[in-house]
Amino acid sequence: MAFHFNCMARRRIGDDDGLPKAKLTRESFREVVKIFSYVYPYRAYLIVGLILLTVSSVVFLGLIRMFTELIKVAEGGDFYGLSLNEMGVIMLIVLVSQGIISYFRVTLFAHASEKGTADLRKAVYDKVITLPTIFFEKNQSGELVSRITSDVDRLYSLFSITLVEFIRQIIILFGSIAILIYSNPTLTLIVLATFPVVVVFAMFFGRYIRKLSKERQKAMADTNIILSESIQSIQVVKAFTNELFEMAKYGKTNQSVVSIAIRFARGRGLFSAFIVTVLFGALCFVMWKAAMMVQSGDIDSGDLLGFVAFSGIIGAAIASLGTFYTEVLGAIGATERIREILDMDSEVDVNAGGPRLELKGNIQYENIAFSYPSRKDITIFENLSFQVQPGEKVALVGQSGSGKSTIVSLLLRFYEIDKGDIKVDGQSIYDYEIGAFRENIAIVPQEVILFGGSIRENILYGKPDATDDEVRSAAEKANAWEFISSFPEGLDTLIGERGVKLSGGQRQRLAIARAILKNPTLLILDEATSSLDAESEKLVQDALNNLMEGRTSIIIAHRLATIREVDCIFVIENGKIVEQGTHDELSMIDDGAYSSLAKLQFEPLS
Repeated sequence: MAFHFNCMARRRIGDDDGLPKAKLTRESFREVVKIFSYVYPYRAYLIVGLILLTVSSVVFLGLIRMFTELIKVAEGGDFYGLSLNEMGVIMLIVLVSQGIISYFRVTLFAHASEKGTADLRKAVYDKVITLPTIFFEKNQSGELVSRITSDVDRLYSLFSITLVEFIRQIIILFGSIAILIYSNPTLTLIVLATFPVVVVFAMFFGRYIRKLSKERQKAMADTNIILSESIQSIQVVKAFTNELFEMAKYGKTNQSVVSIAIRFARGRGLFSAFIVTVLFGALCFVMWKAAMMVQSGDIDSGDLLGFVAFSGIIGAAIASLGTFYTEVLGAIGATERIREILDMDSEVDVNAGGPRLELKGNIQYENIAFSYPSRKDITIFENLSFQVQPGEKVALVGQSGSGKSTIVSLLLRFYEIDKGDIKVDGQSIYDYEIGAFRENIAIVPQEVILFGGSIRENILYGKPDATDDEVRSAAEKANAWEFISSFPEGLDTLIGERGVKLSGGQRQRLAIARAILKNPTLLILDEATSSLDAESEKLVQDALNNLMEGRTSIIIAHRLATIREVDCIFVIENGKIVEQGTHDELSMIDDGAYSSLAKLQFEPLS
């Protein structure tokens, strides 16, 4: 098996390298503001929270200031005539009040951020689920899960923690600077001399850290893809005893995450080392200078204590601003990726509403030319034309890759045709509202996709508002009620992820019951019995006959025994219809394409 460990790394949403270059520009700021529209409905929480945040920060600075006054009073000074005990009581009251304010502040911001990001997560999912099929072919499921979870969680962190602390540190920084300038301008200027250096270095170094952060996100997306695909295909993994192969593949990408994360940590560590060295080196010099001023009597010990405290607070605030800057840029990158999805055009309008579109089922392919969007150099159809009358059962046969499944994909509007038109009841399918049009179509695929809930929920997928009687009737017509009623929980039996607790025939009959409940005008059967044993095939075929009754049906088949009774068979080779007719008519054509297929399948049985 000549797989490479990087085989999962497809092209991603955004730039060529999959990593949109997030910059703090006017455009990126507008993108962030758009994302904040999801928090806007909860602005009352934010406003009150910001008020409490401001009060809390100011009270914190006032409390530090009181420490200096406490020392002065202890040395015989005066502070509004208060004694040490009275000041101690006041400080205790302030501390308790500060705790209460902090509790409500955190709670209010949590309300806004949790509800806002929940709305955003829902909006991203709602958009993704309405995007066209080609989008999912270009972007793997693990990557999309990362968009809906990791990127939105990044914004949750921005809403609930980063911006709050950023604003808090700004208030504390400028508040501390104002207090220090008022207390001792000379020493304050020495402290502030380091500020421009730190800011310039933070902006320069932030680019490198941001790049490493994006590389880590990309590597994490790759590990998510491998994790998702291996779990979803666990039966194939085990059947081919490829556990060790998957472990090695996941281990390699996981190690890549670790390597990038360590480089990221080293970068941040180097940045922190610079901050500590420059800032606290300067602070040591300032403390030495302040001690000399105490010795000369220019300031007292209370002012010195206050200066030391506020200088430390300024240093910590400046250091944290550099970290917040990189975190904000990382969140902007996540914002751009999320907005890129939200700005895409939806394929389906789920709010279209209106009465159900009633079709008769006359299908007409007119001079269809088509190439897959991802493979424009390969022509699938050049001039494909055929017609299916209402209520007819037709079959598409031919070798794998001849274009059978593509024909029904075009009918379902999974892809746009290049030339020609497909009409249903005399009207182009592109003139119908796509959701209303697809409501008239049901498909029973070869590989049945079921959801990890109950039998009832999976059948109801065809008509969510159906009654229990309708569900049971559909199950009976699909020859599924016998095995459903044999389970202790009946319709409420849980079938496991993708229906793993059911046999192939049982899953197939549930898919048929789902289609029966939908009551479609157009029916597509894609190799619906090809993987079943003889007993299951008979039950499923009987159910399919019930389902096809009175409906326009298109059957994709390799096993010709299942299509002997259809009204017309279209034989397809290399995207062209080379023969058409009934089973008996086509079987009589010597050396015909259909008769050759029939000989391969039927003669060994005779």
